[in-house]
Amino acid sequence: MEAQLLQELGERLRLARLRRKLTAQAAAAEAGITRVTLHRAESGEPAVTMGTYLNIMGVLGMGADVALLARDDRAGRQLQDERLPPRRHRAGRTPTRIHVDHFPQLKQIAWHLGPKAELEPEEALRLYERNWRHVDQGAMDRAERALLKRLTATVGKGVLLV
Repeated sequence: MEAQLLQELGERLRLARLRRKLTAQAAAAEAGITRVTLHRAESGEPAVTMGTYLNIMGVLGMGADVALLARDDRAGRQLQDERLPPRRHRAGRTPTRIHVDHFPQLKQIAWHLGPKAELEPEEALRLYERNWRHVDQGAMDRAERALLKRLTATVGKGVLLV
């Protein structure tokens, strides 16, 4: 997997250099590396140092992209969230059964279930996720927004897959 990522990065750098109409010799000289090292970086060879990639990206005007690397530690946050104690107060509790007719947007996307339908929290979240393009977020009332937030936090483990 890492080898593939390096190859893809190298290919993106090569394409960026070509789009800027820079020769390999000129880009390498400006980055302070040899043309062979540039070729190795563009091929995604694992022996190329991070500093070399940074130099190449700087020459291509892509230095700010480095700030995006490892910016969002989703896996780490998920591990931390799983270790948090469950909330004990009732006010923000996710209901065990959700009445479709109490939530206008849910009622709209679950029209086929009928007005008196009740859903498990997992079913409700999956309906929102599958039909998100039909949900009018602006028309959601406070209660429905709170429900969706609780469903996302509990059933979805903090992620709404839309």
